[in-house]
Amino acid sequence: MTQLSRRNVLKATGAAGIAGLAGCLGSDGETVTIGATSENSSSQQAAQALARAANEHSEDVNVSPQVTSGWTANLDEFDSDNIPAMAVDNNSLSKAMNEEDPFDEDPVDDFPMQGFVFTSLEMYWVATEESGIESTADIVDGDYDIYPIQPGFGTRLLTEEVIDRAGMWEPLDDEGRIYNGDTGDVAGAVEEGRVDALCVYGANGVDLTSWAEEVDVQADLQAIPIHDEFEEAIDNTPGALKTEFEPYGWNQDVTEITDTVTSWALGAQWAFGPEVSADATYEIARLAYEHDDTIRESDPTTIDHTPESMTEAVIEDLEIHPGVADFFEEHGVWDDSWTRGEI
Repeated sequence: MTQLSRRNVLKATGAAGIAGLAGCLGSDGETVTIGATSENSSSQQAAQALARAANEHSEDVNVSPQVTSGWTANLDEFDSDNIPAMAVDNNSLSKAMNEEDPFDEDPVDDFPMQGFVFTSLEMYWVATEESGIESTADIVDGDYDIYPIQPGFGTRLLTEEVIDRAGMWEPLDDEGRIYNGDTGDVAGAVEEGRVDALCVYGANGVDLTSWAEEVDVQADLQAIPIHDEFEEAIDNTPGALKTEFEPYGWNQDVTEITDTVTSWALGAQWAFGPEVSADATYEIARLAYEHDDTIRESDPTTIDHTPESMTEAVIEDLEIHPGVADFFEEHGVWDDSWTRGEI
């Protein structure tokens, strides 16, 4: 199993520029630069919504979202001192901490401290109507090209692992049937017939991610069921939460073949380095909790934050940023089994 382009260069700002932004004090307070993955991604949308809440409701912190190559790649960018904070999924964090693929040959040395959960992404399969695909079993048996999400994304890492456990990855990869383009290019690839089936995702049962919405506009699609081996692969993949639901967020009817889809869901959180102050991360947690209405105006897929729900992604073996720890303690949700980080 191969993850492409794990260590990519940030697209919006050079490393020196980002290092200069990390934790700087401006006229309106501390600016926290967050590596928030690609344009039109769910993380970028969430970070921009958080930035709006900070702009409207805080005199102490600013949030500056930066375009990066994905959740998995963000760990490398942090390790290389290119970003001081990030969006990251727990599957990528766990694999990096255990030096598992794709971090086995190039391990991460420095890890961020945990913040709080900001999204749960629900991934599933759709296929173009003209492909004739009616289940994932057809992909195994036929000559079809697939898009398993953009390389470098945490959603890609988990999706690739599930596909591999289902015994599908190696033959598809060997035959050159995997499209590895950016999310900004996939809608055109689907429209042009270069992708027959793809993995898409929505957030928190509310809406599709922005790049999937672009595919929705440009192609006729159908949700497809998974075959038994694929379902077993979801069950056997650590970090994958199997859920079933009716597809949501589509402008077209994608339920001609199946009314429900089976998803491998993935939770993600904001994480922060030691150069970000405790005051800043406390304020970011406060904004997420007290002003989620403002955040939701900008990002309709926002989780309904409560102090309890904000702790749902905590990994016991990784430190929690002291400002977030203060927030958890103040609201009575701190667990003594967790570790407070230092800055």
